[in-house]
Order: sequence, then structure tokens, then C-alpha cells
Amino acid sequence: MHSTTIRPLLAARPTAPLTTAPGAALRVPGDKSISHRALMFGAMAVGETVITGLLEGEDVLRTAAAMRQLGAEVTQDGALWRVAGRGVGGLIEPSDVLDMGNSGTAARLLAGIVASHPFFTVMTGDASLRSRPMRRVTVPLAECGARFTSREGGRLPLAIEGAADPLPLDCTTSVPSAQVKSALLLCGLNARGITRVVEREATRDHSENMLRHFGADVTVEAEGHGRIITLRGQPELRAADVVVPGDPSSAAFPIVAALLVPGSRVVIEGVGLNILRTGLFTTLREMGAALTVLNARVAGGEPVGDIVAEYTELRACDVPPERAPSMIDEYPVLAVACASARGVSRMRGLKELRVKESDRLSATAALLKVNGVRVEIEGDDLLVWGDGGQPAGGGQVLTHMDHRLAMSALVMGLSSATPVAVDDTSFIDTSFPGFIGLVNGLIGNGGGDALRAA
Repeated sequence: MHSTTIRPLLAARPTAPLTTAPGAALRVPGDKSISHRALMFGAMAVGETVITGLLEGEDVLRTAAAMRQLGAEVTQDGALWRVAGRGVGGLIEPSDVLDMGNSGTAARLLAGIVASHPFFTVMTGDASLRSRPMRRVTVPLAECGARFTSREGGRLPLAIEGAADPLPLDCTTSVPSAQVKSALLLCGLNARGITRVVEREATRDHSENMLRHFGADVTVEAEGHGRIITLRGQPELRAADVVVPGDPSSAAFPIVAALLVPGSRVVIEGVGLNILRTGLFTTLREMGAALTVLNARVAGGEPVGDIVAEYTELRACDVPPERAPSMIDEYPVLAVACASARGVSRMRGLKELRVKESDRLSATAALLKVNGVRVEIEGDDLLVWGDGGQPAGGGQVLTHMDHRLAMSALVMGLSSATPVAVDDTSFIDTSFPGFIGLVNGLIGNGGGDALRAA
């Protein structure tokens, strides 16, 4: 689990390009969203689910521990993870508090699961998670008959009295959030009848895909920019093996680094290419990025491919607000790319960034500003001025216990004229174990370590 030891780092422009060996490719950790869901759905299925490629970061390990506390058998067998499930409605009351660490996904989805089980659960997390909003899930979940008690503003710790006879839900999500949608669907699994969720903007559909993979009756109907999802309650989920693709949100960091460091060419294999997750790749191509996909295929119901990223002189972008749900976690590293692009970039409709692991909108602006980049926030839009060259760098970045801000700041240092100091990187392992070694390993020809102790 997460160490309390602070780990400051210094990130400097490498003296050699970032490259993968000829004929070789690197792998990024398994998709975090799919990893969480594979453990949860396996715990609610009948039989043993075998998971390959599970992200073994702290966030996902918290989910594994929580499912054990809820009665499932979760074991690791080398590179494989095995989950012996208890069937829909078969989970048991945990004997202790569920500590979800830094993971908003785990906390919100688990709130949906336990809301429709007739027992008492208490959930908490680290300082960052305890500051994040939960009412967006607890208010609609209460319609099933569950009762929630929390700190002011609906924040953790959260006590949940699950419904003895849960009602199916029929609601429209208040924000474009796959976490909220998934929590409602997971609650509906153990309710008689049809649960119906309407989202005004389509969000990542891993829950819908995986529910079908495990045998649930799920239908999706397009409506404008959004979707209507219906789920027939109380199915018998059947154990189904899951192959977890590489996380596109994690791939974003070595991809952007390769685009910004002259002479670089990096190949990343087996990356998830779900169209509701690839907004960053679309945006980078609009900026002129040399970004190609090889060996496109389908694995475990999800599209997958190998991505090749090569150094490119980028131009500014104007990202429409409707693209935000498909790249919400990638805006900090996109902003770093915009700092090296030519022109003024505008990223629109970023309200949701204010309620991530940190206020990512303000923190991203601060990351750029302290490194000599002109940046402004106009309402929910982020504007970044780039001159097509190296940003000045030289700043000290405050990461606020946010792993994506920390990795974005390190990429900033790789692309800046002067090294960038990062206050703490100890929590990067929540989503990307081994990130620092991976980046340093891409620097060839005796280029040394660009990421090193401060």
C-alpha cells in the first residue's frame, strides 16, 4: 500500500531520444478502470474468474482487499489473479471499514454494489479521497432504499445501510461520469426489475461491456450525444476470464514524452482503444502528431492495438467540450504538450477536472505557470500559449497527492529547457508502478537518468 515517505524528483531534458529497441515494444500497466471492474464483477459471478494483465497498483489492490472483505476469494497466482465469486446478492457484511485509499472509482462503484445488499458498510480513504464529492452517487443510489450517512458535503467516511429489498433505479446522471453510471448499474444488479440510466453525454462503457461479458442483459440506445442504458436485475452472472488491455491513460505519458523529445520513437503494445477512452489520441493527431496504430484487434470485448509515437513539432489545438468524457484524465499531460506546440490551445468544458484527485484544473494551470508557460482559466476552459519551442522549466511543481499531475510534471521536465522539480512522486504507483524506471529505460546511448532524486 501507499508509502508515507515523500519522494521528490527532478526531471531534466534527456541527452538522447526516447526509444524502444528495434522490433521491441514496451507495455504499460493494465487498464485501471477495467481492472477494478474485473475484480468486482468476478466477485459477483458464480464460479472462478481468471484475470490476466491486472493493474497491480495501489488503487486496484484496495479493490481486491475490499472484495475479500465482502466475502469473495481473491488470490494471486503469478501473473494471474483468480476470483471465486459469490453470485449476485451473495456478498457478506464486512467486519471492518473498507479503506479505498486514493481511488474514487473503487469507492463510488463499491457504494453502488453494497447499496443493494442488506448489510452495513463503512468506507473511508486517504486525505485526497476524503475531500472528493460522493453525493453525486449517494443521492441517486438512495432511491433503491439504501441509507447513507457521511461528513458534510457527502464526503467520506461514508456509512451505508444497504436496502433489504432494493428497488430498481430510473434516473438521469447529473454529471458526465462513468463512475456514477456504473454505480447505478451495479446497484441495479441486485434489484428486481429494470434499472434505467440516462446519460446526456456518453462516457466510457467498460461496465456495459463487462456486464455483457459476464452474462448480464444490458441494452444501450443512443440519444443525442448521450445514451440510455437498461439492465435487467438479478441475473446469474457467470465467471468469465478477463484479459486487461494496457491503460490508455497510462500510455498517454510515454506517448507525449516521445512526441516532445527530439528524435524519439516509442512503440507501446496492447493498449486499449475503446473509442470512449481515446479522445487524447484524436486530439494529438489534430495537433499533427505522428501517432499510428498497428495490429488492431479485439481482446476480451475491448478494442486493442499497438501505438507508435514519434517526435513531432505540434500545433495548437481547440478541444470541444463534448470530447472531455473520453479524455478527462489526460488533460494535464495534454496541457504539457500544448506548452510545446505553436499557437494558443483551448481545452473547453473542464468542470469535471475540479473534483478529481485534486482540483486538476487549477493545479494543471499552476504546473505550467511555475515553469514559465502563459496559461489562463476562463470559466471551465483552459488556455495555453506555446511558441513551438522548449518551455523555460525550472519550477517546483506541487502535485497535491495526484498521480497524474506528478507524471505530467515529470513529462514537463523532459521537454523543458531547465529541469523541473516535483515535490512528491511516491503515489505514482497507485496507477503506474515502475513509471520512473520505464522512462529512464527508454533513454538510449548512455543518456543517463532524466528522472532522478531531487
